[in-house]
Amino acid sequence: MTKVLIADDHAIVRTGLRALLQLDPTITLVGEATGGYETIEKVSLLQPDILVLDISMPDLDGISVVKKLIPQFPALKILILTLHDDKALLREAIKSGASGYILKQAAESDLSMAINVIMRGDMYVEPSMLHGVIDEGIKSQWSDEREESSPLTTREIDVLKLIAQGYTNRQIGKELTISVRTVEGHRSNLTNKLGIRSRVELVRYAREHGLLK
Repeated sequence: MTKVLIADDHAIVRTGLRALLQLDPTITLVGEATGGYETIEKVSLLQPDILVLDISMPDLDGISVVKKLIPQFPALKILILTLHDDKALLREAIKSGASGYILKQAAESDLSMAINVIMRGDMYVEPSMLHGVIDEGIKSQWSDEREESSPLTTREIDVLKLIAQGYTNRQIGKELTISVRTVEGHRSNLTNKLGIRSRVELVRYAREHGLLK
């Protein structure tokens, strides 16, 4: 069970996040915080696996919270939640030690997936911002070690092959005997690891790496 702490100064946002997290049986909400310093205190007290953190917090902003928490709790994973489609903020959040960045307007459909992606040890970045991230150089920080070997797991390669062949998520799930949600998680990993969003680009990658016979 993944223990999650949410930190946002708006009650209506916390209510929405709480409702979303309760839909996922693999997640348990251990607490809520409304300010930056309170967030730090509750992380110390509750020891969550993941902190879902608003970047615009009263008394101490989200980036500063990340910078203070990561040295103290290196195993903590932090998912930045924000209204700001701002690549400079994204760069700063990742460099400060955050494990992911998601926009509030996308949270309803993607929050649980983002949490699960991060808990598997991958980084989650809002797909609409991913190309900008790569263009601005963050990709190199993530991929130095991965360049020495294939960045994809065996299952991700299986999913990639089927995507390149035109299979839908549902068809891929049936072919590999996994849930549609799991397929979506693998697709998100492919996006994050390869910096690729469209099927055309995935097909090109698969062909260039000898995955299409």
